[in-house]
Amino acid sequence: MQNTPQAHPNEEYTMPCAEALLAGTMALMTGHVQACCGAHREAMVGKIVANLTALAEDPLLSPGFKTLLWALRQRWQTQGQGAPLAQLPAAERSLWHSSPEAVQ
Repeated sequence: MQNTPQAHPNEEYTMPCAEALLAGTMALMTGHVQACCGAHREAMVGKIVANLTALAEDPLLSPGFKTLLWALRQRWQTQGQGAPLAQLPAAERSLWHSSPEAVQ
């Protein structure tokens, strides 16, 4: 039994909530890999963990998929508790932006 959302007149298509949340989470994961700002990366990890938690609690998903989501959530949560970004090797910090000396 799948929940089909009502189509909004301004939307080209609609997705079931779980699929939309999964798509958004995958986009955040991609953004996390590409981000160079430590604060943004930490915020993304928090949102990824929250999204994976919500997905794992969705009653429409299979027990096997929920187990996968809980394991993935644990890995992301552990990653978010890793070493501070300032302790990363210089090669990984080379993409960081420095603050401007003055704001116009």
